[in-house]
Amino acid sequence: MSRTQRNALIAAFFFFLMPVLMMLDHRYGGHLRHVIEQSTYADADFQKYHRKTFTVLEVIDGDTIDIDIPDGKHEDTRIRLIGVDTPETKHPTVGLMYYGPEATEYTTAQALGKQVTILLDPAGDQRDRYGRLLAYVVLPDGRVLNAELIKNGYGYAYLSFPHSEFVTYQYLMEQAIAEKIGLWQNATRDDLPKWLRSKRPELLRYKN
Repeated sequence: MSRTQRNALIAAFFFFLMPVLMMLDHRYGGHLRHVIEQSTYADADFQKYHRKTFTVLEVIDGDTIDIDIPDGKHEDTRIRLIGVDTPETKHPTVGLMYYGPEATEYTTAQALGKQVTILLDPAGDQRDRYGRLLAYVVLPDGRVLNAELIKNGYGYAYLSFPHSEFVTYQYLMEQAIAEKIGLWQNATRDDLPKWLRSKRPELLRYKN
């Protein structure tokens, strides 16, 4: 191939193929890079946290804690308990929800200052949109805090995202509702978070 032909091919690449590649990258490349980054990040998180034991330094609210290991630029790692949602206490727009303080007090009594084991779930994401680590938190006596919150009526089975305990946690919530445990004893439909009212439109609608 002559130099002239080679230069012509290079020019054709830049003037014809390059715009196509840029369009594809704009449309699909971001997602692909995100998948690759998340996969790499997930592998690192599994090596760093999965089945490891840490001390709970702070309880943010019922479903969020800090453990004693640095996470990037942060001195501690923030854990968002997977599969459970507790009533808000510090949300900037929702404010204080019914049974929020009780849920925070329960998590504080169960976990603060204690050694807990972190379990990650390969069936779902390892981080939420805020960068918090999604995990099951195993208490020193072997109970899983995520499940205990739902079982004892301090939180709701989170129905918006898949995870390995999805069916089990739904069952635990149904049992708590049926037995009127914790928040389910006096909660009204308006006390429930918007996402739960959307997912379960019949829930507490006809409460006696």
